[in-house]
Amino acid sequence: MIGKNKNSNGEKLRELTRAEMEVMLVLWAKERALTKDILDEMPEPKPAYNTVSTIIRILETKGFVGHKAYGHTHEYYPLVSKHDYTNSYMSNVLDNFFEGSLSQLVNFFTAQKSVSVKEADEIMKILNQSDNQ
Repeated sequence: MIGKNKNSNGEKLRELTRAEMEVMLVLWAKERALTKDILDEMPEPKPAYNTVSTIIRILETKGFVGHKAYGHTHEYYPLVSKHDYTNSYMSNVLDNFFEGSLSQLVNFFTAQKSVSVKEADEIMKILNQSDNQ
């Protein structure tokens, strides 16, 4: 895929709207899809076909989606991986809301929801693995 936090045009990734995210989640799962296939996978209440088509065109303009034409039919595919988008999005959250501090982020989530012993053990395993890399 493309460079970290960049779209296919080398521009910084922009945040997706809720509707754009729904389309991207389908494309990331399917890897390639027609507009009808994307619409079929979307949750109820389903948007109109033309709405999905418009969202896909916006995603193409933003550099998130590409297409291959077969006559009048277009097959769409993601140009930005889910991993790259998640990395960009979470980096922005970390920088904008937690001053780049992972400990502030973890503190926020533990204050919102109690952490089980099992989850704490899993977090410690992840931290220990990152120290060894």
